[in-house]
Amino acid sequence: MCRHLAHVGPSRTLASLILDPPHGLLHQAYAPADMRGGGTVNADGFGAGWYPDAALGAADPHGAGARDGSGRADAARYRSAAPIWADPSFAQLAAVTRSTGVLAAVRSATTGMPVTETAAAPFAEGRWLFSHNGVIRGWPGSVAGLASALPTTDLMTLDAPTDAALLWALVRHRLRRGDDPAAVLAGTCAAVEAAAPGSRLNLLLTDGATIWATAWHHALSVRTTTDTTTVASEPLDALPAWIQVPDRHLVVARPGRHELRPIDPVPPVPPSPPRPTERVPEENRQGAR
Repeated sequence: MCRHLAHVGPSRTLASLILDPPHGLLHQAYAPADMRGGGTVNADGFGAGWYPDAALGAADPHGAGARDGSGRADAARYRSAAPIWADPSFAQLAAVTRSTGVLAAVRSATTGMPVTETAAAPFAEGRWLFSHNGVIRGWPGSVAGLASALPTTDLMTLDAPTDAALLWALVRHRLRRGDDPAAVLAGTCAAVEAAAPGSRLNLLLTDGATIWATAWHHALSVRTTTDTTTVASEPLDALPAWIQVPDRHLVVARPGRHELRPIDPVPPVPPSPPRPTERVPEENRQGAR
């Protein structure tokens, strides 16, 4: 069922968030504590996304990486189909790469879905980084209707034929329109639950400054200090202030504060009113005799 985390705060190395904590993603990959029936290990790939130093971007406006309106560089990303513990190159990279915003995940592939680098989170576009922890029930038929509302090119260019990649396409489509990220995640969960009841939908999104996440039939915790906030499938350590997110709730977190909001279900579609009985003109009734 995967494990994931997002963190924003003062610049830190990737290793200090992903590899070094006593129950960081490296440990959760082979010894998760709260998978809730979703497997036993997360060995089907992993990924990490982060934001290059803003000062470097300002010093070289023509350098690599596009910029959004805030001047921040687009997210960088590393993904692999290998278990996180079997990739020494990432360990070396993580030890020297620093960022003020990180999203990372380790993957446990749902039966029947491919184990490829492109199937691993985070999914990315511009400043956005996204991950899904869970499963869509009845995939793919249950959400064919939701998928049909996407532009054809979005479906043709999915990162991989997986439920997580489709969820990213659904979320990304609304983000491109400028919709509020909190409403996008909450609405996506409610719509998918209506189409595929019993799905597990922990969605995680960041732009490097704010974290949005949902807890939907799966574990999620948040820890906020005066200058940091971390959202993770499981607490990374035994430090105080980790708060378990209630089921069917949305987290909006920034350094120093976070809020929890219940996710309302999609309201039922009211039945169509009965069509009025058509009156047949008298002359037509006579002609039909």
